[in-house]
Amino acid sequence: MSEEEEKPIRHFSAEEANALLPSVAPLVEELRDAHALMEERQDEVTESIPTNGGGAVHREFREATSRAAKALGGLEELGLVVRDPSSGLVDFPAVREGQEVFLCWRLGEPSVAWFHPPETGFAGREPL
Repeated sequence: MSEEEEKPIRHFSAEEANALLPSVAPLVEELRDAHALMEERQDEVTESIPTNGGGAVHREFREATSRAAKALGGLEELGLVVRDPSSGLVDFPAVREGQEVFLCWRLGEPSVAWFHPPETGFAGREPL
C-alpha cells in the first residue's frame, strides 16, 4: 500500500476495544510520558540551538521524540485515534445504531465505557 492510500478504517465493538486495553494502555502511558518530557525540555532545547549546545538535553529530547513516535505508531497501527497525548485520551472508531461514532477511553479509566459522535468530541461523551 502506498503512502497516499488510506488504510481502511477499523471499527471496534466495545468488547473488542476493552480486550485491547492491556496492549493499548502501555502504549498510551509511553506516549504520555514521552510527550510530557518533550514539553518539559522544549524551552531548554530551543534556547540551546543558537549555541549549538544542549548535549544531554538534546539527546533526552530526541529519545523522547523517538519513544513518542513509536508509541503513536503502535496505536495508529491498531486503528486508534490519539486525541490528547497529555491526558492519554484515545478513540476507537465504531458504528453505533448505524452511525459512525468513537468509543472513548482515557488512561486511568478501567474500561471503554463512553462514546461520542465525531462532531462533539470528548465534551459530548455519553455512557455506552
